[in-house]
Amino acid sequence: MADPRVTIAVLFGGRSGEHEVSRRSAESVLAALDPARYDAVPVEIDRDGRWRVGDRSLGVFAALEALRAVDVAFPVLHGPYGEDGTVQAALQSAGIPFVGNGVLASAVGMDKEYTKKLLSANGMAVADGEVLHAPDDSVPAHRRAVLGLPVFVKPARAGSSVGVSKVDSWGELGAAVRRARQADGKVLVERAVPGREIDVGVLELPSGELVAGPPLEIGVEGRGFFDFAAKYTDRAAVFTVPAVLPDHVAAHLRDLAVRAFRVLGCRGLLRVDFLLGDGDEPVVNEVNTMPGFTTASQYPRMWRAAGLDYPALVDALVETALRQATVH
Repeated sequence: MADPRVTIAVLFGGRSGEHEVSRRSAESVLAALDPARYDAVPVEIDRDGRWRVGDRSLGVFAALEALRAVDVAFPVLHGPYGEDGTVQAALQSAGIPFVGNGVLASAVGMDKEYTKKLLSANGMAVADGEVLHAPDDSVPAHRRAVLGLPVFVKPARAGSSVGVSKVDSWGELGAAVRRARQADGKVLVERAVPGREIDVGVLELPSGELVAGPPLEIGVEGRGFFDFAAKYTDRAAVFTVPAVLPDHVAAHLRDLAVRAFRVLGCRGLLRVDFLLGDGDEPVVNEVNTMPGFTTASQYPRMWRAAGLDYPALVDALVETALRQATVH
């Protein structure tokens, strides 16, 4: 990267239930920034929405004004109020270049209902489901017959598997919906898709080329599915990368992930989570426009397996954001 050094603001924390996850991601990013190339400015957004820039606690507009001096921002924010287009809109309005997805892709990618609608409209397989808007907490009988059991109940706009439940009988539905609504008023009830959980990461290089990394398989020891506890609390997840797959299946998953990136209008990066049954077309379970970004998270693991270590991955994302700022 050409001199002088790049001043980069790393945004983390936020108002969502993934505040602590974001802090961990940002710690990894900040540790990876070479001080010979970057001047890092940590920017913590607290749970009340105040921004701490250096030693100053500021409202959002004052913080944005202070950040006009940086070359680029890296919003390492997960979940609502950060990954959903809100912070991206603020940065864009202030004319601050930033790493990762723009307003529309962030907003659509955060809302599982609209992610599925867009992908399905473009010929990609998604799990069938029913959307419940508050205060509705029931699924009509004819839809229950179609969905069958078990089903998964999840907030439509939350990440890290927050508030997700597996429901094995319809009598459990009400409690599962109430749990999901602690994170979001809109809830999805989705047909269970048996199969392997495979993730694929897409990276936009500074040249504009899109590349998909080696698929990663998630195994969960002692748990029924990959929920928040399996990810962050009891460490029950086992990651295999590259996933053991026939070459043509791995290639198809990579092609689908790039296709999802384009359909959603993404930029910078995307993680696409698939469910892969025997002999079936892969089903897109969800997408992550700012996936977990610690050195141990799935997205960096994929690229490390492809030969791109964590600092080089961060460099690529920053360089892509700077290139895009000069093009648009």
